[in-house]
Formats: sequence, structure tokens, C-alpha cells
Amino acid sequence: MRKNSIAVIGAGKWGQALHFALSQNQECLITSRTKKEIKNFVDLNTAMDCEYLVIAIPAQQIKQWLKDNFVFKGQKILVASKGIEANTGEFLNEIYAQFVPEKNIGFISGPSFAAEVIKGLPAAIVINSTSKELYDEFAPFFPNFLKTYYSKDVIGAEVAGAYKNVLAIASGICAGLNLGNNARASLISRGLVEMQRFGLHFGAKKSSFVGLSGAGDLFLTASSTLSRNYRVGLGLAEGKSLDTILEELGEVAEGVMTAQAVYKLSEDHEIYTPIANEVKFILDGKNPLDSLKDLLKS
Repeated sequence: MRKNSIAVIGAGKWGQALHFALSQNQECLITSRTKKEIKNFVDLNTAMDCEYLVIAIPAQQIKQWLKDNFVFKGQKILVASKGIEANTGEFLNEIYAQFVPEKNIGFISGPSFAAEVIKGLPAAIVINSTSKELYDEFAPFFPNFLKTYYSKDVIGAEVAGAYKNVLAIASGICAGLNLGNNARASLISRGLVEMQRFGLHFGAKKSSFVGLSGAGDLFLTASSTLSRNYRVGLGLAEGKSLDTILEELGEVAEGVMTAQAVYKLSEDHEIYTPIANEVKFILDGKNPLDSLKDLLKS
């Protein structure tokens, strides 16, 4: 293993943005399933030999990717994905726990559009880990324009990072239906309450939902067309099929599958999640206007 070396695994927009940021202070390698013309692009084995890894693989692909490709050699890992596995309802930290010791892993959260990070625009992120030592090792890799904070509330970051994508779809639907600013503000604020309720059930800290990981990331993702999930909502409001929307998007919108996972978990654990439920129903084909009526009655 190459000591003090760092690599990004996953070369989608977020992976490329993180590679750009991490390349400001030192050499940073990057790899992905398909070859890309990016500086310091390497094969997977070379990247996996680095001491520090930032994994930016879509959430629904992570479990299989780890099974097929990952060999733990003492690497320290930051997970840059946000989502809940739809098939099992597992949080990402539960999946990674099968492959990596807890003290060797952290999770990135906070408001950080890839399109702005890759331009070097200022932002703040949270590195969530039970190990403060892991944070102390990773923090110096990040450039000055990305301010880092530490939190040990891993499950809070996981819930917030996944749930806000579902709420961004709802916000996009709201905007696409031209329901007005009052409706959108109401939706986002009630969504934050719902997200917190869901997270507290699984042991998250209340404070995480009013900070960068929760409110910060939610307000960003639920209010801009730079958000893929917000654009999914806009398309649904226009009456487009989900297949058409995703084809036009050309990227992964994590909220689509996360909505299925949240619905499953809320049913299993009897958690009141009316907004996320209606997003799931709309994704399954329900008329958004019928969902609006049902939300106003609930």
C-alpha cells in the first residue's frame, strides 16, 4: 500500500469534482469503471493501493461493487455517496461495516454541488466518523475553498444525505406544478421535520438536521435545477414518464431509489413520512395533483 497517497474511486460528476478539489494540495489519482480522459486517471488496482480512498460510487451499486472489487488492506476511506439501498433498506454504513473496520471509515455530507466545487467556489462539508483521528488525517487533503467540519453522528449524516434527495424530488414537483413560493417553503420545512423524525428513530442526533448535513444540504438540493433530483420532480410535474426523465438526465438521481427504501423502512418501523410516501407513489405512477390533495388532507 502506498503511504500518504489518495485516490477517488468513481468518476461521475461528484467524483470528478472531489478529484479536482483534492488535487489542489497533492497528487490525487482517480479511477472508474470506464476509462476517462482525466489527469492522473489510473486502473482500479493502482487506485486501491493508495492509503486514502474517497469512494464516489452510486449508492445502489456499492454493495455489489464491494463484493466484486474491494480488498481491505488497511486503507482509510471516505464515502461520498448518499442513499439507502432500496432492496434491503440498509444504510451505507451498515453495508461498509461488512468490509471495513469502523475506525477506518467516514462519510461526507453537507451542501456541495459538484458543478460549483469543480469551479473552486467556496463550500463547507462535514466528515462524519466515529474516529476523530480519521477526520484529522483526511482534513488536510481538502483545499481552502472547502471548509471541513467534524461530526461523529454517522447515522444522522446518512439519513440527511439520503432523505434530502427524496424531498428535492418533491420540491421539483411543487415548482413544476407552479404551486408558489409559500407551498415550496412549507414543503421544505415540513420535509425537514419529517427527515428528522425518520433519523431520530434510527438513533441520529437532532442537531445534525439543523446543520450543514441536514438543513444546509436540503435547502440547496431542494431549490436549484443544478440538483438532479429536483429536475426529476420537474419532469414528473410535466407528466413525463420516469424512464424518459432519467434518459434525459443521463445521470443517477439517488432520490428515485431512496424513495423506495424510505417507504419500506417507514412501513416496517411505523414512522410517519407522508411527503416521502407521496414521492414514492408519484414515482410509481400516481398523479401529482392527487398527491397534493392527499398531503393537504393528511
